Amino acid sequence: MRILGIDPGIATIGFGVVDSEKNKQKLIQCGVITTPAHTSLASRLKQIYEDMLQLLELFKPDAVSIEELFFNTNITTGIAVAHGRGVILLACETAGVKIYEYTPLQVKQAVVGYGRAEKAQVMDMVKRICGLSAPPRPDDAADAVALALCHARSSTSLLFKGDRDECSTI
Repeated sequence: MRILGIDPGIATIGFGVVDSEKNKQKLIQCGVITTPAHTSLASRLKQIYEDMLQLLELFKPDAVSIEELFFNTNITTGIAVAHGRGVILLACETAGVKIYEYTPLQVKQAVVGYGRAEKAQVMDMVKRICGLSAPPRPDDAADAVALALCHARSSTSLLFKGDRDECSTI
């Protein structure tokens, strides 16, 4: 299974492509989509959409794993990220790729084994699982790889309901 992990944003969107076969995961590529500062939100969203469609066409993932939004203190930044995330979801839906959403706690649990793990622990496990000499850079790309690994490790425990493609971990 090929999984495209996405760490959503508006200025920087991390992506990580992982191939998963049984209990082995291999990093294919990771990086970031960036949008120029001081451009309109509409222009940035258009660029994110077009770049996402290119990624989906290039890597042809079986699934997209994207982080659910968590609003902390800066609601203004959260709203901009939500716009970017919406465009990313639209691109995935347009391309016909299944979308799976995970909270930061679920990602940490799947990758590290502890839902309250520190960022450094997650990065170290991404490095180890993928057999890398160092964690991917920048951090947004590493977060996206962690999201892809989360789905690779979680997808084996997803229970499918009936004839539909809905799934649940309960």
